[in-house]
Amino acid sequence: MLNILGKRYIFFAISLLIIIPGLIILGINGMPLSIDFKGGTLLEVEFPANTLPSTEQVKDIYDAQGIKDAQIQTTEDNVLIIRSSVLSDAVRLDILDQLTTLAGSELIIRKSDTVGPSIGEGVTQRALQAVGLAALAIVLYITFAFRGVPHAFRYGICAIIAMIHDVLIVLALTGYGSKLFGWQVDSLYLTAVLTVIGFSVQDKIVVFDRIRENSSIFRKLEFEKLANHSIVQTLQRSINTQLMTVEFFLLSLALFGGVTLREFAVILLVGLFSGTYSSIFIAAPLLVVWENQEWKTWFRRTPKAA
Repeated sequence: MLNILGKRYIFFAISLLIIIPGLIILGINGMPLSIDFKGGTLLEVEFPANTLPSTEQVKDIYDAQGIKDAQIQTTEDNVLIIRSSVLSDAVRLDILDQLTTLAGSELIIRKSDTVGPSIGEGVTQRALQAVGLAALAIVLYITFAFRGVPHAFRYGICAIIAMIHDVLIVLALTGYGSKLFGWQVDSLYLTAVLTVIGFSVQDKIVVFDRIRENSSIFRKLEFEKLANHSIVQTLQRSINTQLMTVEFFLLSLALFGGVTLREFAVILLVGLFSGTYSSIFIAAPLLVVWENQEWKTWFRRTPKAA
């Protein structure tokens, strides 16, 4: 049998090596919030073939209006996506006129949105409240569903800790993406994070439920071996289900879905993979650590043989 739990501290270390550098990047540079959260104006315009202006040309137009924070992104289908601080109607129309002049013909305005800072703050607060209430409901549900198992509340707490692990993986990925690719946190990002949370908890419950079932069958087996046996039983199901139904689709979306969906698809791809990983290599090992109370011996020296 695979001894997955025997290597639990290696898996903990791997997660920390991924999470900590990404969080350090976010700590230094700050969360790369888009206009959805900090307020601003988004323009998405399509140019005729072979008329797409350079980033420098567009930047000069915004600089002439006193807008120094414009972030410009181009796509393969002659589309410009420009994010900036809030533009007045007069300034926005003037910028569109100058872009039309660069195009030499009419532009197709795909999107022109302005979001105030108060709306962004409200969205953030409601999202945090939703996540907090969901976490509390998960702990209560798992504690009730596993009430026939000793220390049932531990299953709920470990599921939440593993869920936090998955969110931290996504945050670390955000730090790497903001540094390397200019990613920003927008409403699609929030949708991806909430989806990751939902799938994450689902995977944990599958593994924990197998532990609960086996605990009534293998009553005399020590908990670590019981948990390891349960993980091995669900291993093939977890990996196959995730790969065949979700990951391949998200990989295709990330590669061929266009630049506007790429960040969303990559976050979901990594986040859902992390959910499966943490169900096997984080959540159940945490249960074993708690059951064995291993923190009592973490900093003790191993006694030397006589």
